[in-house]
Amino acid sequence: MACKLNAASSQWIGQQSFSQRNGSSSSTRLLSTPRRVSFPIQAKAYTDELIQTAKTIASPGRGILAIDESNATAGKRLASIGLDNTEVNRQAYRQLLLTTPGLGEYISGSILFEETLYQSTTDGKKFVDVLREQNIVPGIKVDKGLVPLPGSNNESWCQGLDGLASRSAEYYKQGARFAKWRTVVSVPCGPSALAVKEAAWGLARYAAISQDNGLVPIVEPEILLDGDHPIERTLEVAEKVWAEVFYFLAENNVVFEGILLKPSMVTPGAEHKEKASPEAIAKHTLTVLKRRVPPAVPGIMFLSGGQSEVEATLNLNAMNQSPNPWHVSFSYARALQNSVLKAWQGRPENVEAAQQALLIRAKANSLAQLGRYSADGEADEAKKGMFVKGYTY
Repeated sequence: MACKLNAASSQWIGQQSFSQRNGSSSSTRLLSTPRRVSFPIQAKAYTDELIQTAKTIASPGRGILAIDESNATAGKRLASIGLDNTEVNRQAYRQLLLTTPGLGEYISGSILFEETLYQSTTDGKKFVDVLREQNIVPGIKVDKGLVPLPGSNNESWCQGLDGLASRSAEYYKQGARFAKWRTVVSVPCGPSALAVKEAAWGLARYAAISQDNGLVPIVEPEILLDGDHPIERTLEVAEKVWAEVFYFLAENNVVFEGILLKPSMVTPGAEHKEKASPEAIAKHTLTVLKRRVPPAVPGIMFLSGGQSEVEATLNLNAMNQSPNPWHVSFSYARALQNSVLKAWQGRPENVEAAQQALLIRAKANSLAQLGRYSADGEADEAKKGMFVKGYTY
């Protein structure tokens, strides 16, 4: 992604304190004045349910299967095995995934695209009921995708707040119990203070709206792998981003016990000359989390972000070699599905083999969540990276 310097948004992370929000002497005086909360905050109607849902998802040895790709991205997946992008083919693939016997032993939640939330299996059973029978919580992607952010350095913001409350209420009626909103931050593009604030504010508004409608919000500001920066730079950006996110979550009265986080792991840029070990990635990632994430948050459900299946599992395993104040787990899409697609090839006779491939990956990540994974015996195919520069979905 080309990054164009815009003079109106050139206050980079590292050049400006995020606590100095306006930079004027008057704002300095305001910050030094004790703030008083003069209005009581109404208790959320779903608080107890939200907390229980979050705990269910953040249960030992389990994580999230993300199959919330848009129809366009689902088409790219299908095209990789020679299938047309039709609703019938998308339904067949997602049915294969969700009806895998024994999946609930390793998977506690599944993020669905809106189309899938309202679909049924070919024999008429609603997908949400298929999930519930395996004690898997149905979730829903609620954002409307990334668009250019005016005034930034060729960065993006995530749309979808308009109408979110009514949509969320309908998703709850359909059986969804958690939601997901993804926005992104680009290290090569600065990131600008404007882009970070926009990402954090959008996530906080979405989280508050979700909780008001009974959905546990997954908070996902993805720090993209794009770039040739070292791991220390990613750590610096992650600290600033998460500070801003939690500032605005608190400002919006979001119940921390009723959210889940979906962060990127702290890694070097994908084009950096030196690759980091799982131990180094775990050390830097846990450093950020311990500095920025309150222990009230029940679960950290990492995204894989273009890592190979084995890399994502090894890194998760390294983070679970010592106790953490939160459930440290996974919310993977490609890192759970890649082997499945290759085994399936769109053929009915391969469904069972594809489901076994899903169970192998799900079990590997379950063991990693418990800190007991070993990469011995992993297939070479599972070690191939899946990073795509400028990836969108």
